[in-house]
Amino acid sequence: MNQQKLTPYDVIIRPIVTEKTMSAREDRKYVFEVNLLANKNQVKDAVEKLFNVKVEKVNILIVKPKPKRRGVFEGRTRQWKKAIVTLKEGHTIKELEVQQ
Repeated sequence: MNQQKLTPYDVIIRPIVTEKTMSAREDRKYVFEVNLLANKNQVKDAVEKLFNVKVEKVNILIVKPKPKRRGVFEGRTRQWKKAIVTLKEGHTIKELEVQQ
């Protein structure tokens, strides 16, 4: 199998910021959109290198495309991969914390 070498900047596309993901941060869980080719080990290494934290576990799921319509035009949203990263006790990602 031909595995393409992804850098940490290629693996993590963006953080997902919603009410549900913000409440999950109390449990040290952070949610990211990741590259469709990335696996759990690549996501773990990328988060540890980019944010200087220790990762406890990574859960990955593929978000299926949904049908959408705008008038007579029909289409689908894109398929993407979501990673839920749980950090070890005492670690937080300061760059993603909300400033109060």
